[in-house]
Amino acid sequence: MRVLMIGSGGVGDAAARIASERDFFERWVVADYDVTRAERTVAAVVGRRAGEGRFVSAQVDASSAEAVTQLALEHSATHVFNAVDPKFNMSIFDGARAAGADYLDMAMSLSQRHPERPYEEVGVMLGDEQFAVADEWEAEGRLALVGIGVEPGLSDVFARYAADHLFEQIDELGTRDGANLVVHDDDGNEVFAPSFSMWTTIEECLNPPVVWEKGRGWFTTAPFSEPEVFDFPEGIGPVECVNVEHEEVLLMPRWVDARRVTFKYGLGDEFIGILKVLNTLGLDRTSPITVKGVEVSPRDVVAAALPDPATIGPRMTGKTCAGLYVTGTGKDGRPRRTYLYHVVDNAETMAGYDAQCVVWQTAVNPVVALELLARGTWKGAGVLGPEAFDAVPFLDLLAAAKPEGYGSPWGIDER
Repeated sequence: MRVLMIGSGGVGDAAARIASERDFFERWVVADYDVTRAERTVAAVVGRRAGEGRFVSAQVDASSAEAVTQLALEHSATHVFNAVDPKFNMSIFDGARAAGADYLDMAMSLSQRHPERPYEEVGVMLGDEQFAVADEWEAEGRLALVGIGVEPGLSDVFARYAADHLFEQIDELGTRDGANLVVHDDDGNEVFAPSFSMWTTIEECLNPPVVWEKGRGWFTTAPFSEPEVFDFPEGIGPVECVNVEHEEVLLMPRWVDARRVTFKYGLGDEFIGILKVLNTLGLDRTSPITVKGVEVSPRDVVAAALPDPATIGPRMTGKTCAGLYVTGTGKDGRPRRTYLYHVVDNAETMAGYDAQCVVWQTAVNPVVALELLARGTWKGAGVLGPEAFDAVPFLDLLAAAKPEGYGSPWGIDER
């Protein structure tokens, strides 16, 4: 396997460090618009593992499908791994296909709200542009594995596992994400600093959330709707979660039978308040405005003004939890409520990988998927979500102790 990873720093940097411990690939190209960033990622990997020669750096314009194709062909890439913001998804997706390479991403093509009834009806949904050409990918024998981060990604693997091994009938597949993470400044004071891409967070939190129900299909609600307090395991505790637009709701119903599918995110009052202010001021907009003769995107300015999520790890404490709350009827015919989850402690990922926990938790899952594809354990063609594959090999490899696995166990909480 020869991997072209587009995007360094953050998730890309963590993915490279995780992958450097594995032997399933022969070449890993780290590509970025700013080649010095890619060079830093490669240097960090080589610094961790003396004699590591499988990693090389390259420059690429992720907005150009032609540039992606050219670079993939230059390095004979078998798989193009998209580790940048989803606004670049389609150019990377198309570029990989033109190069005859398989493709992976962690967030699908962007949505567009319904022009008249945005909080009732869907418009262009997440992933629609990619699923529109699924037949062409399948006919060419190529695989586009979409949404294989943590959420979406591991949560979708949990959905497949629950359907196959735990439940006879599923009432709801409810992704629930929460944390007790705190970031401090140099004086020890708590500060506002999102643990993931602010550009993507604004996108998913201010777009109309999507819900799926059997017999009704996909529909939308108002942002931050249906608040509920969810008790997260391993010391995180209760966190208020609200509806947010997310890929799981667009992926799970395609492969897993359920009556309802939702995604709720533990944002907290402060974060919700900030997002509402950004929306009121128009600072969530992506279309450029002219400021003193220079065209800038308001959202790009907001994202640039905040700390880079990849840099806040040393000042962050706590744990993050990604998981899926499943309700319905168990294999024994009795009512069942089960939370399948994955908790990561920031102190552990900083110590082992110099990566903050949210970034590391996102990065580990596509690397596990790449290894399963390299082994031939996972096979497929077309545009597929993680639900389309057997969950057991993935969960076993993720949890198995090193060096056989990735040493990151997951849990089941019966409620």
